[in-house]
Amino acid sequence: MPRRVLTGRVVSDKTDKTVTVLVERRVMHPLYKKFIRRSKKYAAHDEANLCKQGDTVSIEECRPISKTKSWLVVARNGESVVRPAGFSAPTPNVAAAEAAQPATGG
Repeated sequence: MPRRVLTGRVVSDKTDKTVTVLVERRVMHPLYKKFIRRSKKYAAHDEANLCKQGDTVSIEECRPISKTKSWLVVARNGESVVRPAGFSAPTPNVAAAEAAQPATGG
């Protein structure tokens, strides 16, 4: 299953190796059909403490790191960030991709 990737803005970088990221999304009101902004804060792991308040970051879902932290910063201001040891990039499953393609008989 692919890992979710969200993009948001850093609102707090006070804790060590952790940033708080505000992710906003737009949803349509069911009755009035007006778009409403909904937001949620995520605690994301920042191994090198690179991210500062106001940065635009991409975060990726990963294994739980602590009670509230199960996201990893993968890009900062459009540039990719070095992943810490034990957090490798997801590799595509070649066997599943081959099984999904129909066999061409001839």
